[in-house]
Amino acid sequence: MRLGYSAGYWSAGPPRGAGDAVAAADDLGLDSVWTAEAYGSDALTPLAWWGARTRRVRLGTGIAQMAARTPTAAAMAALTLDHLSGGRFILGLGASGPQVVEGWYGQPYPRPLARTREYVDVVRQVLRREAPVRLDGEFYRLPLPGGEGKALRSTVHPLRADLPIHLAAEGPRNTSLAAEIADGWLPVFFSPRLSEVYAERLRGGFARRSPGLSPAGAFEVSPAVPVALADDVERAADAVRPHLALYIGGMGSAATNFHREAIERLGHEAACAEVARRWAGGDRAAAAAAVPTELVLDVALVGNAAQLREQRRAWERSIATTLIIQTDPRALPAVVDALRA
Repeated sequence: MRLGYSAGYWSAGPPRGAGDAVAAADDLGLDSVWTAEAYGSDALTPLAWWGARTRRVRLGTGIAQMAARTPTAAAMAALTLDHLSGGRFILGLGASGPQVVEGWYGQPYPRPLARTREYVDVVRQVLRREAPVRLDGEFYRLPLPGGEGKALRSTVHPLRADLPIHLAAEGPRNTSLAAEIADGWLPVFFSPRLSEVYAERLRGGFARRSPGLSPAGAFEVSPAVPVALADDVERAADAVRPHLALYIGGMGSAATNFHREAIERLGHEAACAEVARRWAGGDRAAAAAAVPTELVLDVALVGNAAQLREQRRAWERSIATTLIIQTDPRALPAVVDALRA
């Protein structure tokens, strides 16, 4: 099983040590490094800046929000970074949620799956460069009818017409969509004990997959996995609880929180309800304390080196092809050593 590293998105500023961690990825033998965005730092700039210090590792957006860019703009960034990196770029895309899409980008959120399908269609047209880009869709129309524009083809010849596109997905339907139209799936809150459930969802998408795409056998499943190294499980779990509490109680709107729903589907409904109740009451420390160790162990790797290796076995038996490590960047070398020792 391959290992990757996620530098994530920034909070108040650049994560201390993230640039050095990305630069060390080659020497650590990692497969890939990933960046993200929410409503502060973007995913592409840190990836290009830090990635310039690497030589072999693949560089992925995990994820770039579709609402942040038109599909042609995303394709332009992808083909540019692919050239600059010598064919190492992975375009990871995600729909985000209504709180960010409507509140930050000022765009409507309904029907994200249909919008994703059109978005990826346009990106692939740009990358293949077989003809000027055209789409008469519900969400994207190229060229815009009634104006002075005409269908255009990228001036830049892509380094790889088959540059990989990975989709972030949490629900059953968009997981199946990833298998249908993308080259990889970027799950969060992935539990290896439900591997067969995920596999069934992917099989439904593979059954509708175009023969013009990469073969289903090459499809990648790369979950983002919080990893904390400490003397024992409980101490390590304490480092992960605030992260889970934030996503359960603080992400999404009052009506829609896809992250909480994903964790509830793992069987943690009661825990999610208590965490959300405490978070809504303004006590974030209490919300974190309410995250049970059982939940942490379901979606993360926590403990000492021997415990991390033991927990990793379940992930190796799952459909995951790469574990994207989420950890303090300064701890990355020790975490990688612990997982491999």
